[in-house]
Amino acid sequence: MRRRGRLFAASKSDRPAGDADSLVEIHRCDQAEALVVKSLLESDAIPMLLRSRLAHSVHPFTVGAQGEVVILVPAREAARAARMLVRIVRAPEGGSRRRA
Repeated sequence: MRRRGRLFAASKSDRPAGDADSLVEIHRCDQAEALVVKSLLESDAIPMLLRSRLAHSVHPFTVGAQGEVVILVPAREAARAARMLVRIVRAPEGGSRRRA
């Protein structure tokens, strides 16, 4: 496996405001959906970060927004990532549908 380079600056003071590498939120969901979205974005080589206030390995069960996961991508990739999510959500389920 090849080693990846540094993607983001270590602190906010290292980069100017509005930098293309600043992180932008594109979606909020539960842990299961976050893993699917993560796979989708990684398959198209879009760097991303999952952020949660809960350690899912310690607390596997959550209630409501307690286990919410925020999906962040670099600002330069935000439009492309959002288009991918919209395209997947609007896609027809299971192929052709029969009319009754």
